[in-house]
Amino acid sequence: MVASAGTIILSIQSQVVHGKVGNSAAAPALQAHGLTAVAVPTTLLSNHPHYPTMRGRVLAPDLLADLLVGVEERGLVDAATMLVTGYLGSVENGDVVADFVARAKRRNPALRYVCDPVCGDDDLGGFVAPGLLTLFTRRLLPFADVATPNAWEACSLAGCDDPFDAARLFQAIGPAGIVITGGNRGSGDLQTLVFDRQAVRRIRTPRLPVRPAGSGDLFTACLLAKLARGWSLARAAEDAAAALHAVLLRTDPERWAEMPVEMCLDEIVTPSARFPSTPCV
Repeated sequence: MVASAGTIILSIQSQVVHGKVGNSAAAPALQAHGLTAVAVPTTLLSNHPHYPTMRGRVLAPDLLADLLVGVEERGLVDAATMLVTGYLGSVENGDVVADFVARAKRRNPALRYVCDPVCGDDDLGGFVAPGLLTLFTRRLLPFADVATPNAWEACSLAGCDDPFDAARLFQAIGPAGIVITGGNRGSGDLQTLVFDRQAVRRIRTPRLPVRPAGSGDLFTACLLAKLARGWSLARAAEDAAAALHAVLLRTDPERWAEMPVEMCLDEIVTPSARFPSTPCV
């Protein structure tokens, strides 16, 4: 037996025992929205890598492939509304996931795929094997309905310096919807850019003196939860930005502190602050 159609989100990304990154950030947010999170790990780690020690490992590709076959055997692909991929861990795992995404889209053409091409950030640089960048652009983004890179990832994947140029390149190879987060660093606010086929909109949120891991994973989970409810991309991005802002307000200012996701579930579902998007002209 599986959950009823329209309630299932397939989430393929990292998982930790302690902390809030990857599925460990996304699953609580999805569940708070009343959705069933089918969390498939690409890593099993004790914690994110910004602690003095880290245990565990990236999953072997044959184990990951076996888990995804199990997802198919339980009918979860047929019942799912959305599929999201995040941190993949290795090029070999990327190939396994790309094969699964292709099969899943053939099996369930109504399945909407959100690709979060996790590969780096402006204060860290790249932190994945270079082959994964090629895999994102050649094998995953062409299948995506929506992509959610941060500004560094968008420009690195597109080989350019301008997120607007990057979004146009992405739309040419696949996803109609692009949400680029974390832009405008060095100023008093952060900007999220929302691209669809008709318009470009900008969301501005106040910059806060915190730097947790997993904020992009949480943002993407909040975004796709509202997309699964039929919201427009711009409206879903506004809500996700507000939800993330609420969590960051309650995050300890120590660098790499964990986000208090479970303490903020009401705000994650229904943020009290609003940050309306405005057209980019």
